[in-house]
Amino acid sequence: MNILLTGFEPFEAEAVNPSWEAVRALDGWRLEGAVVHARRISCVFGTALRELDAAIDELQPQLVLAVGQAGGRAELTPERVAINVDDGRICDNAGCQPIDLPVVAGAPAAYFATLPIKAMVRDLRAAGIPAAVSNTAGTFVCNHLFFGLMHRIATRPVVAMRGGFIHIPYLPEQVARRPGLPSMALDTVVAGLRIAITTALAVREDVRETGGQLH
Repeated sequence: MNILLTGFEPFEAEAVNPSWEAVRALDGWRLEGAVVHARRISCVFGTALRELDAAIDELQPQLVLAVGQAGGRAELTPERVAINVDDGRICDNAGCQPIDLPVVAGAPAAYFATLPIKAMVRDLRAAGIPAAVSNTAGTFVCNHLFFGLMHRIATRPVVAMRGGFIHIPYLPEQVARRPGLPSMALDTVVAGLRIAITTALAVREDVRETGGQLH
């Protein structure tokens, strides 16, 4: 069994992207007969989806977990839903800034993740790692990749392939010049991803417990 784990290159003048640093630390990790393959994804609309497609075609994974940076969040946040909108607050790394465009023309308005996001949060918290369900992946390249992944699963699936997205906080070195913003140590993020993957492999039907938000 192959597991595809993706992280992004740095963007918005950052020297590092914690998603790629955490993901590449798990490249080659084996568990329960499965092996993790890490792939670095461009922070560029369109290109990101082509790179994801190529990795899926190459590996034929049964599980895909995309990881992205969410500066300002304090927890690991598995995403519930991807929406069919590109609306860049900033330009991507190729200088593109789509506004109010579909990720995939003619596709549904949204897709839900097919991973057990609430069980993942439960197990992360049980291990002492801050975690919460997120109900928005934004409208930048993270959501673009997440939607593209779920559309691929819905329309051109690898047999038994499931997928989803998880956002992670800044690293401590990133917030040194941003006083007051939360961060999470890389070792903690890596440990959290191990738990999230283990839970995703073990749990087919998600737990039914609160994960909602008022706002």
